[in-house]
Amino acid sequence: MVAAKKILIIEDEKPMARALELKLTHAGFEVKNVSNGEVGLELLEKETFDLILCDLIMPKMDGFKVLEALNERKIKTPIMILTNLSQSDDEKRARALGAKDFFIKSNMPIANIIERITQFLK
Repeated sequence: MVAAKKILIIEDEKPMARALELKLTHAGFEVKNVSNGEVGLELLEKETFDLILCDLIMPKMDGFKVLEALNERKIKTPIMILTNLSQSDDEKRARALGAKDFFIKSNMPIANIIERITQFLK
């Protein structure tokens, strides 16, 4: 049996994080959920993941800081950004820091996000 791909969700909006966790688990992924970048980075020091889903606006450490910290620590886990920031500058900055994909939560149904993740991890 193939081990399930592991996804780390770093998202402070509990309903969004929970919905993603349920849908991704249902799609066959192993999911861990944390509510801020600091906790996410601590977890990444201890465990490996196949993908990180990260919000940009969070308490303690925002998504840009998470991207910067991943680069500094040479953590190569692919990261996708989930945000309500729809400025193209934010997307450009996130991609420049290494984000593989960029979703605007209000414009993208969760089913579509799950589909993109599944395609990416195949």
